[in-house]
Amino acid sequence: MLTPFLTDLMAVLLFCRVAASQYSSDQCSWRGSGLTHESHTRDVEQVYLRCSEGNLEWLYPTGALIVNLRPNTLTAAYKYLTVCIKPLKDSKGANIYLEKSGDLKLLIQEQDNSPNQVYCFGMEEGSLFIEATLQQDISRKITAFQYELVNQRPGSDLHTLSAPCRPCSDTEILLAVCTSDFVARGTIRGVTHDSELQESTIGVSVSKLYRQKSKIFRATGKSRRWLGQIRTPLECGVNPGNGDFLFTGSMHFGEARLGCAPRYKDFQRIYKEARDKGQNPCEIEID
Repeated sequence: MLTPFLTDLMAVLLFCRVAASQYSSDQCSWRGSGLTHESHTRDVEQVYLRCSEGNLEWLYPTGALIVNLRPNTLTAAYKYLTVCIKPLKDSKGANIYLEKSGDLKLLIQEQDNSPNQVYCFGMEEGSLFIEATLQQDISRKITAFQYELVNQRPGSDLHTLSAPCRPCSDTEILLAVCTSDFVARGTIRGVTHDSELQESTIGVSVSKLYRQKSKIFRATGKSRRWLGQIRTPLECGVNPGNGDFLFTGSMHFGEARLGCAPRYKDFQRIYKEARDKGQNPCEIEID
């Protein structure tokens, strides 16, 4: 049930009485203050973000924001884009809704913000409507989150950023090698589990680095090996294992997330069989 305040805000939306925005923005990120609403606490500001990733920081939230997220390039797969947002630690002061044609759907309630939680929705579901909650003291309130636009096809789980907890098929492994943000051959140095974050962190020692989008793996001294960490859901039950693996995965919110990770000898067999049949989607150097 909408509060009287929120009902008034929606009336503002419907009649298009939108206040001029006063903020700093680089098209990827936005930073603003609710103190600009001091004399008109029911204003709604429009924010436009036109990158595939960035962040929003709203200090002393009052009134409301409408956040319009758009890709920075035209794409035929626009309707398949998924928006994922990750509230920063201690983000407080507002509820976040999806708004489409004047209808609101609650996405994140202020008190529901939990560590490392990611919330995803389809681009076609609408814009973000961020409503400041009533506070006696707004001086310590900051609403902040990171966002990403992810290209996912119909039928995929919008709330899963990494691969499901199951072995990848041969086809999935070959595609992962071609499309992943990182591809590396290496061994598992150790695994730590965090029950609060519901995540496992895999320490990896890399002997051959095929590709990495960000500096996930870093060279150590004069060694030819790189060290790095990859995250995966705790429910996957990852444990240390001996031997070489081919690690693949994607970057989300600055963290490496595990995708397919077959044993290297299995990948060699899969790759050679596909190569002999002319069915490899891309080429990669193997031993």
